[in-house]
Amino acid sequence: MKKTVWTLLFLCGVCCLPGEVIANDLVKTVKQIKPSIVGIGTRSPMDWPKTKLYGTGFVVTDGLHIVTNKHVIPAELDFNEELIIFIGSGNRPEYRVAQLLSKSAGYDLAILKIDGKPLRPFKLAGDALVPEGSDIAFTGFPIGAILGLYPVTHQGIISSHTPIVTPVSGSGELDVAHIKRLKSPFLVYQLDATAYPGNSGSPVYDKKTGVVYGVLNRVFVKETKESVLEKPSGISYAIPVKFLNKMLKKIE
Repeated sequence: MKKTVWTLLFLCGVCCLPGEVIANDLVKTVKQIKPSIVGIGTRSPMDWPKTKLYGTGFVVTDGLHIVTNKHVIPAELDFNEELIIFIGSGNRPEYRVAQLLSKSAGYDLAILKIDGKPLRPFKLAGDALVPEGSDIAFTGFPIGAILGLYPVTHQGIISSHTPIVTPVSGSGELDVAHIKRLKSPFLVYQLDATAYPGNSGSPVYDKKTGVVYGVLNRVFVKETKESVLEKPSGISYAIPVKFLNKMLKKIE
């Protein structure tokens, strides 16, 4: 009897390898979170095309609040232009008018508000930094204006907790953005998964649970973190969710 039990345990260990378990978890998680991923853009009845997609966002709290990067939101809107979110996927997504509630230049985050039926929200992690080596994934619309509104998922790990700015060797390498960040430095997540234009604002989440650890960022971090590089490194970064939690508390 004991021999039979040990044989079964051994077979389960061989058949259910850790990589396979993670893969199965991610399949379930992606299916669960996709309705909570939205596109961020604008709509203008007088222009062609009437709608434009600028980046990615995701649903939080009561299902009527949307998070994205501040740099994804247009600095100004034309008189006949309105901020919208795209819901669903494909060639005929639903859209809703959005209102900018809060923005942070320091953390490059923005919170929008929509009306109507609540969408399925993500659960946000706490304020503690997630350990390096943790498995993560992010879902968004890479190069969305070209590839269309089809959510794409990338996976990887949190490879490092790294400062928002990197020390430079001399004053000649300093610029205005670099100096501003040096006044209020903080840690961000460095990821080993590559992001693309349109991914900005994507949720970086736990593969198994879908809990959001951070907000993907391509532009804000790179312009100071890698300012001395001649060519982009391909490294991706994310703003830890604790800064988003702080903004949401102020709104509440």
